[in-house]
Amino acid sequence: MWRKFTSQALLVTAAFAGGAITSELSHAEGEQASPYGPLAQMARVMVFVENSYVDPVDRDDVLNGAVKGIVSELDPHSAYMTPQEFTQFNEDTEGTFGGIGVEVDFKGDTIMVIAPIEGSPAFEAGVRSGDEIVAVDNKPLRGMPVEKIILLMRGPAGSKVQIAIRRKGEEEPLIFTLQREHIHVRSCEGFRMDNDVGYLRLKQFQQGSHRELLEEVAKLRKASEAPLRGLILDLRSNPGGLVDEAEGIADEFLPGGAIYSTRHRGKVVDLVEAQSGGAVASEPLVVLVNEYSASSSELLAGALQDNGRGLMMGGRTFGKGSVQTIFQLPGGAGLRLTTMRYYTPKGSAIQANGIWPDVLIQYAEDAERGATPVREGDLEGHLPAEQAAQRKKTRIFKGDKRPEYTPVSKLPRDPRKGKDFALGKAYEELLARSQ
Repeated sequence: MWRKFTSQALLVTAAFAGGAITSELSHAEGEQASPYGPLAQMARVMVFVENSYVDPVDRDDVLNGAVKGIVSELDPHSAYMTPQEFTQFNEDTEGTFGGIGVEVDFKGDTIMVIAPIEGSPAFEAGVRSGDEIVAVDNKPLRGMPVEKIILLMRGPAGSKVQIAIRRKGEEEPLIFTLQREHIHVRSCEGFRMDNDVGYLRLKQFQQGSHRELLEEVAKLRKASEAPLRGLILDLRSNPGGLVDEAEGIADEFLPGGAIYSTRHRGKVVDLVEAQSGGAVASEPLVVLVNEYSASSSELLAGALQDNGRGLMMGGRTFGKGSVQTIFQLPGGAGLRLTTMRYYTPKGSAIQANGIWPDVLIQYAEDAERGATPVREGDLEGHLPAEQAAQRKKTRIFKGDKRPEYTPVSKLPRDPRKGKDFALGKAYEELLARSQ
């Protein structure tokens, strides 16, 4: 969950004359008493690296690495971002970037196309769901960090990029040369199911998500003269994003009451409450979550659950209950720093605990292969939980195979006829609650 903040403060640096450093420790005692002692130590290390490392080094690379190390030691979600990384981060939160227009899923060393975005260069060229991207500009992707793969595929609108794709039924990789365009990825999609049930999927919280949700609700209502019987809100695998957008969306679903509160160093900073008149504050509601619903999606789920607004189904959520503030630094760099913890309306801490659904869905496939999803509490250096996770008294549905993500356009109108077990159960629950 992110808040953006622009700082005009000057970046303070310490300058040290380059030269030979001996093993004498004549100033050690004074430096230990000074808050700048560690900076002097870092400067000494810098001189050793520049003068003695086996190969020449780039000073900017070394300094960026040092600053990254300082911040990364705090927790898994705080980070120093170089200008290039900060640009990519802003593109992600804005939902607009120069690229080829594919939604992909990273599974180990496999980069699988979930779906090409309609009208995008990839869509027009014939890239299909299920294609595996194996190379970009003749660079094999196996073993390459996700961040680097994203940077390779993105670029200025008008520039060209070549991708190699492995497709089932084809012996040789298919080569596509695409011209990048400005791509806008909608964060909210929806459609009207059988029996006048509305389905809304929120992929993440980026700039404009609140507006897009209202647009999708309007489309659902215009699709038929019959009123909506209820709504299914799908937050599965939603990694979070901008807290202001999640707050605005929660306000639409709640007739009133608290949405969340934040605390900084143990003191309450803010208590956010919903206003009356939400666009979807009265329809019967079922919310779908899973182990990969994190951060702002947990904020939204917790607000709905604590206010008794609908039924939550799925798996226990990821457990990221912290807020990161984004600081803009001189030179185009950025700092993502954990500044607050957030709590549900009833004061439950989500950090390292997550949220238990009202109806738990377990998959036999997970039990058979001993699958244990990685959650916040498994990350090295995570902020500790402040209270024990409270498992609610839940009903349990046992499914077979965990469903893979399916584009909204390909979901069956009646999910009972499809392969998405959780969606099918949510649909049945909604029909029962709207009698």
